[in-house]
Amino acid sequence: MSEPALDIVAIGNAIVDVISQEDDSFIAEHGLTKGGMQLVDAALAELLYADMGPAREISGGSAANTLAGMAMLGRQCGFIGQVHEDQLGTIFAHDIRTIGIRFETPAAADGPPTARCLIMVTPDAQRTMNTFLGASQFLPPQAVDLDMIRSARILYLEGYLWDPEQPRAAMRSAIRAAREAGREIAFTLSDAFVIERHREDFLRLIEEGQIDILFANENEIRSLAQTEDFEKAVAKIAPGLPTLVVTRGEKGAIAIRSGERHTAQAAPVDRIVDTTGAGDLFAAGFLTGHIQGKTAEQCLAIGALCAGEIISHFGARPETDLGKLVGPLLD
Repeated sequence: MSEPALDIVAIGNAIVDVISQEDDSFIAEHGLTKGGMQLVDAALAELLYADMGPAREISGGSAANTLAGMAMLGRQCGFIGQVHEDQLGTIFAHDIRTIGIRFETPAAADGPPTARCLIMVTPDAQRTMNTFLGASQFLPPQAVDLDMIRSARILYLEGYLWDPEQPRAAMRSAIRAAREAGREIAFTLSDAFVIERHREDFLRLIEEGQIDILFANENEIRSLAQTEDFEKAVAKIAPGLPTLVVTRGEKGAIAIRSGERHTAQAAPVDRIVDTTGAGDLFAAGFLTGHIQGKTAEQCLAIGALCAGEIISHFGARPETDLGKLVGPLLD
C-alpha cells in the first residue's frame, strides 16, 4: 500500500448557505419545522429567499465544512462535489480553493443551478434549514476522481448525498476504490430523514465492514437502531464498527472504539449564536486527531473544541484559528 498523498477526500453536497436571523413567527407563518431540515424545490426556495431578511452568503455543505476545519488544522484535503456554472458555483469553488482544499470536479453546464441552503436562525440559536440540492444531487459517477480517492488516507462520505441516485452510485464506486487501496472510510449519517429512506443500505455497509468511523447524533443513532432508547441504540450499532462517534449537544459526545467507551464534555461557550455546522466541525476535530494518532479521548476533546468555536458565531466555517485553539491537544 502506497503512502497517502492526501489526509482526506470527501464527497458531499456543494452548497452555499444563505443565513438570516428570523423570529419564531417567520417559522410558523411559513409552516417550517423549527430546528429541522427539509428539502425544497426551486419554487419554494425562491419564495423563502424573497421573504427572508438581510442574509449572509457563506459556502457550506456538511462534508465541505468538515474539510474547511481540517484544512485550518493543517490537514491536506480534497473535495468532490458538483456546482453549476453560475454565480453561487463560482463563490463555492473560490471559497473552498482559497482555504487550500483541492477541488477539481467539473462544474455542470446544463441542468439545475448550484445548491443553496436557506437557514433561518431564531433568537434561541436554533437553525431551521431549507435545502435546494440543485446541481449537487446530479453528481455523476464519472465525475469522481478515483485516483484522488486512492491517494487519500481517509474517504469521508456525507449521508445527505446518499439520497439522490447518481451521487449514491458515485459513492459506491468511491468506496470500492478506497477499499482496494487499503484506505479508511468515514461516514456521517447527516439526518434522520436520510436514515429513514436508506436505513437498510447503511446497516448493510456496516455489516459488510465498509465503514471504519461512523458519525451520528443522538436522534440519528436512535433512528438507525429503530429505538428511542439511546443506550440500546449504541449497544446495537457499535459492535459492527471499529469506531462509532455520537455527538450529544450540551451533554458532550461519546466514542466507542474497539469496544471501549470514551466520553467528552461539551466545550464551554459564552453564548450560543448558531448551531449550524456543529456536527461538521466536531468531525473535523475528531478526524484530525485520529489522523495524528491521538487517543479516543483526545480526538473527542479536539472535536468538542472545534464544535464550540462554530456555535459561537453565525455560519458553519471557522472564524477563529482552530490551530491555536486546539494546538496543545495536537502537539
